Amino acid sequence: MDASPILFVLNQAGLDTAQDIAGRFSTARIHGLAGRVPTADTQFNETLEHLQLLFKAGHPIVGFCASGILIRALAPILADKRNEPPVIAVSEDGSSIVPLLGGHRGANELARLLAKALGGHAAITTAGDTKLGIALDAPPKGWRLANPDDAKPVMAELLSGASVRIEGKADWLNEARLPQAEDAAITLAVTEHPLDGSPTRLVYNPLKYAIGVGCARGCGPEELIGLVEQNLASANIAKGAVACVASIDLKADEAAVTALAEHLDVPLRVFSAVELQRETPRLKNPSNVVFAEVGCHGVSEGAALAASGAFGTLTVEKQKTDNATCAIARSPKFIDAENVGRARGHLSVIGIGPGKDDWRTPEATTLLTQATDVVGYSLYLDLVERHISGKTLHNFPLGAEEDRVRFALEEAGKGKTVALISSGDAGIYAMGTLVYELLHREEAFGGVSDAAKRVSITNAPGISALQACSARIGAPLGHDFCAISLSDLLTPWEVIEKRLKAAAEGDFVIAFYNPVSRRRRTQLAEAREILLQHRSAATPVVLGVNLGRPEETLRVTTLEALSVDDVDMLTTVLVGSSNTRRVMKGDGKPFVYTPRGYAKRIDAPKAQRDVKPQSTDQSDPQTPKDTQ
Repeated sequence: MDASPILFVLNQAGLDTAQDIAGRFSTARIHGLAGRVPTADTQFNETLEHLQLLFKAGHPIVGFCASGILIRALAPILADKRNEPPVIAVSEDGSSIVPLLGGHRGANELARLLAKALGGHAAITTAGDTKLGIALDAPPKGWRLANPDDAKPVMAELLSGASVRIEGKADWLNEARLPQAEDAAITLAVTEHPLDGSPTRLVYNPLKYAIGVGCARGCGPEELIGLVEQNLASANIAKGAVACVASIDLKADEAAVTALAEHLDVPLRVFSAVELQRETPRLKNPSNVVFAEVGCHGVSEGAALAASGAFGTLTVEKQKTDNATCAIARSPKFIDAENVGRARGHLSVIGIGPGKDDWRTPEATTLLTQATDVVGYSLYLDLVERHISGKTLHNFPLGAEEDRVRFALEEAGKGKTVALISSGDAGIYAMGTLVYELLHREEAFGGVSDAAKRVSITNAPGISALQACSARIGAPLGHDFCAISLSDLLTPWEVIEKRLKAAAEGDFVIAFYNPVSRRRRTQLAEAREILLQHRSAATPVVLGVNLGRPEETLRVTTLEALSVDDVDMLTTVLVGSSNTRRVMKGDGKPFVYTPRGYAKRIDAPKAQRDVKPQSTDQSDPQTPKDTQ
């Protein structure tokens, strides 16, 4: 399980049992209902919403509550049983442990562990486990089911009393409680060779083959995939028996190589030239030309042999097209792809939003739980603490942004799955731009290593401070707006001043980032003076502090009254345009908004403001469309 388990507690009665389990599982964290479980690691207010958030993020959930609560919360978001995390209901006294979801993805196993620890009973209800002692849709490590969609009808037949015929040898099948008969209509086939499955035949392939590949830079994916497909067919090897695609680390980011791994649905593992050179005595086709080019005497054969282990042998020697080569090696044992070579490495650049879980995208939370290493500023790590327990954390001080990003890229270059986190959106005044700047630079000029440049990257957008501030107060960003950072640490003040004047003359709503710091106390005042030359002293100004966090404060002032002393490093400042309105509601609280370009109609008589609905007939090419 990639994500840390969450012990979900709703009252004091279940807390003692949860604490017992937390003491046995170092990565487990207790999430308790606010007001009822005050000693929890994390508290929540909305039960159903919090459960859904954890489930979408991939956390195994152990709920010390009635199973109905878990069922009602998660039923609306269930989609793919093959990708759902384990969900287990535990009675408050620990006597009954019931896996509800993800039985074959760790829930049954976890339930048995919990039952042993608590002295309770694991109520395993998965039909295959209880009656047959086996989960045919989830074969053990080292095996792949070639036709998983046919597992359900086969299991239904077996549970109805049908017998099976086992073709081939697999100890785990023979040890199960399967009624066997030579003339059975249901077949469980074990083979390394291509074989079609069906609703009456499940095909299991042992993961014993490694495909080594090499190619010219820019080789088309179809050329490499076609070469591999052709040689698998010629050697009579099932695609499902392939454990991994392997190559030299210089090809970690090669489109054709990554496309092949995706096509076969197997991991890509890469080796250094030094590692591949060690395979030279076993190569069938060593090449001095290849050695001169990359530092080893064979890429495809070397990679296949390295991935198949010391006792692996070449089944298919190097084959080539104009731009690609491939070789296939077989191991006498199962190939554990996670323990050969290294992965390409992946960096997730994550915007965690202003701080609230509710304001963080499910994608961002999922990427956090999938990471092995998390890199960030200490405050940001604290904000996502509940999702990163048990992971390797790398805390960098404020101001060490470039060191932080370089470290994250280099760690990913070692084959790790790394999350680099920023508040708000990582691409807005944050870490995202530094990632791409370091990738663009030459290493000699402060860039990153070749391995770091070959990692895959995912950008997860976040809610930026300007969005959060606007949403909290109304809709001041309802028309054209811009964002300007007042920090002159990296941008000369003359450039910032030029942009301020342009934004003021253009009558944009302006979001100020980095408005002040302990040492910068003049820029906001100067910006205020520039804006006052172009708009009213009564222009609404919104000050949002610690947005989305318990310490959040929000106030509305005017451009004339705006003072540096009202602003700190955690404040987002929104300055309205000449059309921005501040309105007091009946409860005495203000809202602020900027009309969507129709300001001239607001104070007009009602008769002039009334507009009849226009036709929405899609067949009329003259029908006006809202371009906003």
